[in-house]
Amino acid sequence: MEAVEYIVIVGAGIAGLATALGLHRLGIRSLVLESSHGLRNTGFAFTTWTNAWRALDAVGIGEPLRPQHSQLFGLQATSTISGLSTAERQFDATETQRDNEVRCLQRRTLLETLANELPSGTIRYLSKVVSIEESSYLKLVQLSDGSLLKAKVLIGCDGVNSAVAKWLGFKKPAFAGRSAFRGCAYYEHGHSFEPKFFQYFGEGVRYGVIPCDDKTVSWFFTFSSSSKHEEMEESPAKMKQFVLGKLGKVPDNVRAVIEKTELHNIILSPLRFRPPWEILWGNISKTNVCVAGDAFHPMTPDVGQGGCSALEDGVVLARCLGKALRDRQGMSSEEEHRRIEMGLQSYAKERRWRAFGLISTSYMVGYIQQSKGKVLNFLRDRVLTAFLAGQLLKMASFDCGKLSAS
Repeated sequence: MEAVEYIVIVGAGIAGLATALGLHRLGIRSLVLESSHGLRNTGFAFTTWTNAWRALDAVGIGEPLRPQHSQLFGLQATSTISGLSTAERQFDATETQRDNEVRCLQRRTLLETLANELPSGTIRYLSKVVSIEESSYLKLVQLSDGSLLKAKVLIGCDGVNSAVAKWLGFKKPAFAGRSAFRGCAYYEHGHSFEPKFFQYFGEGVRYGVIPCDDKTVSWFFTFSSSSKHEEMEESPAKMKQFVLGKLGKVPDNVRAVIEKTELHNIILSPLRFRPPWEILWGNISKTNVCVAGDAFHPMTPDVGQGGCSALEDGVVLARCLGKALRDRQGMSSEEEHRRIEMGLQSYAKERRWRAFGLISTSYMVGYIQQSKGKVLNFLRDRVLTAFLAGQLLKMASFDCGKLSAS
């Protein structure tokens, strides 16, 4: 069975669905291939900074998402060694709220909102890519069910183990030497947390507690990991006990968030990143193929930009392709292919240095925040905390622009 599709997007995650919706808004159809049986909820929630809301507004779904998630008005950093606050930053101190907008967005809510805006049949589930081959101006995409798709444009949004990134020549992302727990606690009668991003740093650990809405609190916990921690992946109960044993000096309500989290609402995953020099020298695009999201720039979560930058990718990629494919009626296959290639090159050029900066800054911030060294701990708690908090807002001040170039 063979079918010709104009644009094939591999992966129905944040980058894949944002790209598909951006293209749809510009009147361009795409097919999204997802290997699982439905939308995946890995990670539960993530912090959406100002740049992400600009991207969500660009694809037209910012307004329905805002009322469902509490706006955060500040960041508080605390040492788990001393139990004392080391920095506090107001998000709306100098800018208007919309210019400095931070919320904790539930991943499933985002994915469902993106998917519901797409035409019926856009997402094809249980469609795992097993090989990619070339055929003149087309890419032949072989699926595990034996079907074959012919794509005029192939976009890899298939995560850290991307088949498309591998085809482009990228190596597997590197292990950062750290792992992260992510969890979510539900308070039936409401929680008592202020609308702030609460961060905690201690001996080799970094974690945070962030309210999503009046009843849901998201949390993460990153730590330096080794093979001896692998057995925890099979036991959520051990994960929970490990986190509780490493919290240090924190308020009772923070400890209660972990205690209240149901075991099925805790996941553990290794942190991986693409070395920034690979971003500079690698093929983000090649002929009619490109990558976006974690397939392009996997990064450590230390500036909270993984999901946010995936949304940026979607807007920029849709804009570049939309511009390239404008007035394509009557265009020869050769000219169409040339314009697709130029459009993807334009996307790669626009995103290369942004991705380089995000990966580099994230790694640097994580290294300092999770240090075990006494000197670096002292500098972090007494000198660098405000600087590190500023890096989060600096990375979030980016504007990916509108969908249309006009």
